[in-house]
Amino acid sequence: MKTERIFENIPILDTIGASCLEISSITCDSRECVQGSLFIAIPGFEADGHTFIGKAAENGAVAVVYQDNSYSEKIRELGLTGFLLEDTRSSLSALADNFFLHPSREIDLIGITGTNGKTTIATLLFRLFTRMGYGCGLLSTIANYIGDTVFPTTNTTQNPIAINSLLRKMVNRGCQYCFMEVSSHSLHQNRVSGLKFRGAVFTNITHDHLDYHKTFTEYIRCKKMLFDMLPQGAFSIINADDRNGSVMVQNTASEVYFYSASRKADFNVKILEKSIDGSLLELDGRQVWTRFIGAHNAYNIAAVYGVARMLGTDRDETLRIISSLESVSGRLEYINGGDDLTAVIDYAHTPDALENVLKTLKDISEGRTLMAVFGCGGNRDKTKRPEMAAIGAKYSDRLIITSDNPRFEKPEDIIEDMKAGLTTVEKSRTLFISDRKEAIRTALITAPKGSIILIAGKGHEDYQIVNGIKSHFDDKEVVRDFFSKINK
Repeated sequence: MKTERIFENIPILDTIGASCLEISSITCDSRECVQGSLFIAIPGFEADGHTFIGKAAENGAVAVVYQDNSYSEKIRELGLTGFLLEDTRSSLSALADNFFLHPSREIDLIGITGTNGKTTIATLLFRLFTRMGYGCGLLSTIANYIGDTVFPTTNTTQNPIAINSLLRKMVNRGCQYCFMEVSSHSLHQNRVSGLKFRGAVFTNITHDHLDYHKTFTEYIRCKKMLFDMLPQGAFSIINADDRNGSVMVQNTASEVYFYSASRKADFNVKILEKSIDGSLLELDGRQVWTRFIGAHNAYNIAAVYGVARMLGTDRDETLRIISSLESVSGRLEYINGGDDLTAVIDYAHTPDALENVLKTLKDISEGRTLMAVFGCGGNRDKTKRPEMAAIGAKYSDRLIITSDNPRFEKPEDIIEDMKAGLTTVEKSRTLFISDRKEAIRTALITAPKGSIILIAGKGHEDYQIVNGIKSHFDDKEVVRDFFSKINK
């Protein structure tokens, strides 16, 4: 693609060398450069992309987008074409959108944001519309899908180049819909600016990511950005029972619809019956059995239903398929073992999510012992650590506090922070085991017959980050290995 088209409607402050070039690819990672690449140098949070201009040239880059004018001479020395912009990070989305020929304009893109529920809602929408016979794409925490083809993911929301590249592939494959998780980080970092959304969902907003956003007000502001960018003709589906739901759609140009379990709304849901196997819901005036449990999942189902109806699906067919959908990987995922033990793997890693899951399991445990095993991530919001420990002690009969992804912190230090949320009595009846595998096995070994053991925090993740090193670790594998041995 010619550079004139890539920089369409993007102000260029200065140009070094030939301004009209044929570009084979664009990237902000010098390692991904090939012959004919355009390298976009972005000042990062840990490294400055400008320092990799030389490496990009070695790998075949013929042009560079930059914002630090002190690198102009280096660009000349390397014989590269240079395009000086005011802010490369904020321009990245527009560059990607132009290079991939505006793919979000050719597909119905639905964004889902909120603290909890994003993955479940996006994945269930993808499964629902796929079963209806539509070509679909999914951009999520767990994986990215184009039809039945899986693409790995590293963040809840990818960088703009990856997003637009995947959207273009979806369009080329004939996909009609894409369901996308949209994180507060991505909104703050302009990773989704320039995308055209057909609709958006707000699930809830609770205590999380304050290590990044610093204040709860800023966290809310970033979530709201998704609804601020919706065009006329788009729709918003908002959780009316979250006190910040109405804040999200202040000044939005979209048509606003609400879902609720407690007040009159456009899409109402009510739990009629519940068991460990699922829930009977009243949804939009109809009864439907689902394989999901808990009030939080009732909300998720209502959001899924609301989006489907806004996209014009038949009500009865939508409810029929919803009743057949199964749990998302690592979200209240059951593994049954010997002695009537049931392990439950869940991604809950915020106070609100952990409380929702524990309350749900407590409600359906019917006298069975409820155990909980979880920790808190390192180099993340420390203020939620004592709160999560307190929630674990409140709702579980037995508690084991362990490590999550300690990253660059010592697991023992994280556990000490968590202990601050426990009373002296609660500490005396809690086990503190920093080795996660040992903690899980201890729970399974010591659990009374018939127990339910919640293993929370990592869910679908198949790795653990210790001292900055990412190694294979899967809660589900640990549980299944234990159960296979005791059932021989």
